[in-house]
Amino acid sequence: MAAPTNPERARQLRRRHRRERQAVVFGGMVAAMAVAGLGAAAVYTGVVEAPFAREFTTLSTPEPTTAPPPCPPEGTLPVVYAETQVRVLNGTGTAGLAGEVGNELVARGFAVQDTENFPGGYAGMSLIRFGQAGLGAAYTLAAHVETPVLELDLREDATVDLVLGSGFTTLLDPTVITLSPDEPLAGAPGCVPLDRALQTAPEGPPAEGEEAEPEAATADGATEEESAG
Repeated sequence: MAAPTNPERARQLRRRHRRERQAVVFGGMVAAMAVAGLGAAAVYTGVVEAPFAREFTTLSTPEPTTAPPPCPPEGTLPVVYAETQVRVLNGTGTAGLAGEVGNELVARGFAVQDTENFPGGYAGMSLIRFGQAGLGAAYTLAAHVETPVLELDLREDATVDLVLGSGFTTLLDPTVITLSPDEPLAGAPGCVPLDRALQTAPEGPPAEGEEAEPEAATADGATEEESAG
């Protein structure tokens, strides 16, 4: 039998090399599938813990936090409802809620000055904001609201803001209000002395008829914010 020529021998070598490469590839695939199968079996039987075995967690929106409220000074009595000046602010998506609550407060004798929306909304149940002069009025109003958050600011007048949050439902039933005109107000849980609360109190809203202070201007007439940009 005649020996294969050079071209034929080259073809034979290429075919043999191709078969060898195919054998290596298929062998690697079989080995990988075997390893994956063993791993799956180990996880299924509990021998090995799955890398993502922890339970899924649901993210929740945290309720806003504020500084501790001030305690009413010793001997502070409830304020007469008619002298308690209240602004009702709607921090929910329910249209007309501030007006409804404002009307109910008026029916109870409070002096409601205004009802409007609260910019940005409020995620808690209710928030009562007040200044030092309105501390007694704030605690008086708080007796009509379920677990309100009390927040002191640096306003100078005695007005009180009632912010209705997404968790608000209704005012407390008047029959459960325990205020007595001759009994001093009790402080909220976790309250701190007034002078300490004033150290961290934020600025209050502009007084009625007073506009917010304009931004300071630089020498060329641009505001500080424009200059920074």
